[in-house]
Order: sequence, then structure tokens, then C-alpha cells
Amino acid sequence: MSAMTPYALILSVAFSPVSLSCLGAEDATPPIFTKGGGFTPDKVIPFKKTDGRPLELHVFYPDDFKKGEERPGIVFFFGGGWKGGSPSQMYCQSAYLASRGMVAISAQYRTYSRYKAQPFTCVEDGKSAVRYVRQHAKEIGINPNKLAVGGGSAGGHVAAATATVKDYDCEKDDLSISAIGNALVLFNPVYDNGPNGYGYDRVKDYYKKISPIDNLDGKQPPTIVFFGDRDKHIPVETAKLYERRMKENGNRCETHIYKGRKHGFFNLHKGKKEDFIDTVTEMDKFLVSLGFLSGEPHVVEWLNEQEKR
Repeated sequence: MSAMTPYALILSVAFSPVSLSCLGAEDATPPIFTKGGGFTPDKVIPFKKTDGRPLELHVFYPDDFKKGEERPGIVFFFGGGWKGGSPSQMYCQSAYLASRGMVAISAQYRTYSRYKAQPFTCVEDGKSAVRYVRQHAKEIGINPNKLAVGGGSAGGHVAAATATVKDYDCEKDDLSISAIGNALVLFNPVYDNGPNGYGYDRVKDYYKKISPIDNLDGKQPPTIVFFGDRDKHIPVETAKLYERRMKENGNRCETHIYKGRKHGFFNLHKGKKEDFIDTVTEMDKFLVSLGFLSGEPHVVEWLNEQEKR
């Protein structure tokens, strides 16, 4: 073997595993702080055929789940302005709730970027997802009477719409099955689509039919909501108005306002670690109060474990 030239020696050292470690590769961002948190669903279930690819439910199960059980469940919807997004946005919340004993699902729905779908189509798909989970609750492993629905941003709108909007049911669905969850968990939902709300330019011809705040009828399930007071899409006044109308109708609504936080602050891969811990802890307490969970939240401990993966 011939001896290395000084230049070749430099290159061999620069690109060796040892040198990469010295450059900080071992200090790379833990998967939990990336989009999707580095998680993989335990099961993927197609739930609706479309003109394009079928829509899916990404399911997370508790480690001790056994076939035949009926656990409390939750269906999450991702955000993206009805234009884009991915179920992976809600993987961290789903994985945590699975660690607490729930069957957690992050659902797909049609968006404009992939299907040229309009906002009312997003609502239709959201309703279809909830109905499918209820209809197939036994085989999925969920108690159909303990099914929460949640989401963030546009996904928060879809979630809220499943419990408020009367129109936009899929004609192929079994409409005898309710699309209204037993609880709502909403992360900065865009639930005012009126002239001063979000997305009015896209829904102005039918906004009163699709805007959750305009369809509160006193039949909404217990709801918890998280907002940042610097959210450019939903003013704090709107969040307070929604809560006030819910309570005036005799419905439970808890609104948590976070000072200095912008839209999407709850996302672990975008926001602050403490915001994720706080919002998920409050979500946990809320679900405990409804009998979906028992015991104490363990978000900090769970997050510390995930950082070590």
C-alpha cells in the first residue's frame, strides 16, 4: 500500500466518523423535535375512496393494548389552511395519548394542493373519518361513546365543524352514525370564517354554513381550546366570543390563552418545548375530567424518554 499524500490524509480525517462526531453529528436534533416526532403509526387504515388516492387513518395504540379491547379514542386533523399539510403534524400528541392508554388517530382529508379540494370538502372528509371510526369502533379497538375529536389550525376548524356544521355530509356515509365527538380538543382552530374571520375569501358564498362560531346550537360536546394572543388568524376576542356563546348555551368550553404566542405555537417541531408540555398537560387533565383517562399526566417524563430515542 502506498503512503498517503498530506492532502489525502487531510481528506481522510475530515470525512472520517471520528471527525464527524467532533463536528457535532452526535448532537443532532432528537427525532422528537422534528415534524412527526420520528414516530410511525402502528396501523394505517384506508377509510374513504376518492377520485385520487384513498384517505387513511394513522393509528397509534397503547403498548399494552390487546385485541378485543375498547379503549377511549381520539381522531386528530392536521392544519395547513385547507391547502396542504400531513397527518404527521399530530403524531406527537397521538403518541403521547397512546402512552396514556388511548387509541389515537391522525386522519387524512382532502386538501387543495393534492386534490384541488375546497374547504367544504375538508369538512365532509372530517365527518366521514369520525363516522368510519364509530362504525368500525370494535375492530379498531375504540369505545364509540368515548371518542374525542381534535385538530390544529384548519384541522381545528375541521374538528369543530364535525360538531357544529349541519351541511356537507358525504352521501355515501351512513348518516345514522353521528359525526359529533364526545369531546373536542382544538389547537388554534380557525372557527370564525365570516367577513372578519379566516378564509372568508374562499368561503364567502357559504360561510354561514361552514363557520363553527355561526353554528353553535347548544348541542356541542365539552371543548378545550388553545390560542396564542399573537395569532394573526384568530383574534383573542374571537376565541373569547366562542367560549362565551358556548357557555351561554350551557356547553362546557375551556379556552387557554398563551401570552406572546403566535399561530402554531403548540407544534413541538416549531414552537417551544414548554408550550408543548403545557398544552398537552392541559389536554390530558381535560380528558381525565371526562373519564377518558385516569391518573396524572406524565408529559415531562414521556418527553424526556423520547429525547433519548
